[in-house]
Amino acid sequence: MDSDKANSGRLEADRNHSRSGFWETLRYDLRAVFDRDPAARSSLEVLLTYPGFHALFLHRLAHPIHRNGFRLFARILSAFSRWMTGIEIHPGATIGRGFFIDHGMGVVIGETTIIGSDVTLFQGVSLGGNGKDRGHKRHPTLGNHVLVGAGAKILGDIRIGDGVRVGANAVVLRSVPSNCTVVGIPGRVVRSLDAGYPEEFLNHQDMPDPYLERIESLERIISDLREELRFKKDPSGNRKEGGKE
Repeated sequence: MDSDKANSGRLEADRNHSRSGFWETLRYDLRAVFDRDPAARSSLEVLLTYPGFHALFLHRLAHPIHRNGFRLFARILSAFSRWMTGIEIHPGATIGRGFFIDHGMGVVIGETTIIGSDVTLFQGVSLGGNGKDRGHKRHPTLGNHVLVGAGAKILGDIRIGDGVRVGANAVVLRSVPSNCTVVGIPGRVVRSLDAGYPEEFLNHQDMPDPYLERIESLERIISDLREELRFKKDPSGNRKEGGKE
């Protein structure tokens, strides 16, 4: 069942890519850079200096070559891309429109990965596999409007729903429902989000920290207990000086 869903997701992504056309897809990818990176100043700057865009461009070339059976040539093109950009994308991976890799060094995307539209990855992200069975999907499926923070690892044939934010350095080993935030090792859902792709979606400073929230909660409890204990010792609310009445 999961394999059928994965195959349907791959076919849908490929159909969307074919309908939109190669150059139209690249124009959409280019617009995505300006939408999500305030440092981008011009199209020429992006075309010449953005390794994430270079890696995506070469993958857009290699993927149909791989799909049509010329796998060695596709792998050579992919290897050249990795050498040039520091980003490794297997030519078998299926990637939707508006994909953006920010900074990019150390990003790894495995062979059976499926990525939806308008997805953002930061440096050091791994979309890795589990197992060695060539006949089955081994890598994750990411929905639309997903953001994956720096250093995060998403491993195995799991699904990350639409509108999910994965915190930096998280390790996600289980499927995640749509419109939520995942942090920690192993990854845990800590907050539900509104559907869509708001501007503040990219604000990493707003990512929740469950450990900090628990510590702050414990500090509030301790403060309340101290106040209650002080009141029991002195119901009038007057402080006793020097421990004497």
